[in-house]
Amino acid sequence: MKRQTLLEWSGTVTAIVYSLMIAANVGLEFIGFALLLISSFLIGLWAYFGGHRGILFLQLFYATAGIIGMLRWF
Repeated sequence: MKRQTLLEWSGTVTAIVYSLMIAANVGLEFIGFALLLISSFLIGLWAYFGGHRGILFLQLFYATAGIIGMLRWF
């Protein structure tokens, strides 16, 4: 599997798991926000290597949201 494909899909799956954890409201918010941070890093790398500047910029905000969420739930 190509590196870019791996980054794209692992970031996507991680974001899906994060979304479901937060939506379920079962007390896993810290882990969920950590997954958001990981997902934004993975998709950010994919965007960087692929030249997708808009998506890369968006991932900076998602990473910020992940860090804020982790700090607030810690």
